Amino acid sequence: MQVFGLLGNPVGHSLSPPLHEAAYDALDLDARYVTFEPAPDDLGRAIDGAAALGVAGLNVTIPFKRDVLDHVEAAPLAARIGAVNTVDFSTTPPTGYNTDASGAVRALRHHDVSLDGTAVVVGAGGAGRAVAFGLADEGMTVRVVNRTVERAESLAADLRADGAAASAHGLDALDALDGSLADASVLVNGTSVGMVHEGEGDDHREETPVPATALHDGLTVLDAVYAPLETRLLRDAADAGATTVDGGWMLLYQGVEAFERWTGVDAPVSEMAQALRVRL
Repeated sequence: MQVFGLLGNPVGHSLSPPLHEAAYDALDLDARYVTFEPAPDDLGRAIDGAAALGVAGLNVTIPFKRDVLDHVEAAPLAARIGAVNTVDFSTTPPTGYNTDASGAVRALRHHDVSLDGTAVVVGAGGAGRAVAFGLADEGMTVRVVNRTVERAESLAADLRADGAAASAHGLDALDALDGSLADASVLVNGTSVGMVHEGEGDDHREETPVPATALHDGLTVLDAVYAPLETRLLRDAADAGATTVDGGWMLLYQGVEAFERWTGVDAPVSEMAQALRVRL
């Protein structure tokens, strides 16, 4: 039996186990997906222990996505992003990948979105960086918008160092964001704005990183937030006539990418999607 799993702290509410178990069941694979929750300072020992025990692959989540770079051989894209969320133990040392980038790209392609022109990525943190690199690698011009403009400038500089067309913008002025979106074809929210955590009220549900007045019918809007699936941003985008892609699709396809890297076979996407959707 092959063992795969998730490394993070905390991991109690993760949707990765049912997502991957659905794939094993659909393909009749002798595999299981389990969760591991080491202390933050035990990451190195956890990776070594997984390798010694014959674990085939691990997903990696908060707070380990950056620190795990010290314990794996990062694939080129993961190294450029500066974060790993998938580890493959079939190599020595283990190889670290970032499937958040391909998760966003594949989510957009699933909705027949043309990945040319200009993309605006809101957020320069983990998800924002991954999405920005993924879209830049598809040939899109990327505008990074972040509340702290220095972080946006740092990410844009990293993208330009790879040969991408990229620029940085702040969220401090509404006019600046309107200008950034006016001729864009794709908008991605890579922040947690609009996410509702368990026990929180509806106030968070009504938060949005982008004013409705900046949206238009030429946009495709992907929100990385998946709790709730229908965020204020996506409702506003639909009202503006834009195409909307909820965060469940990005979550699905980052898992699909990990599964395919681990197993070398095509993922049963429909079965994985069904297992995920009933829990979102």
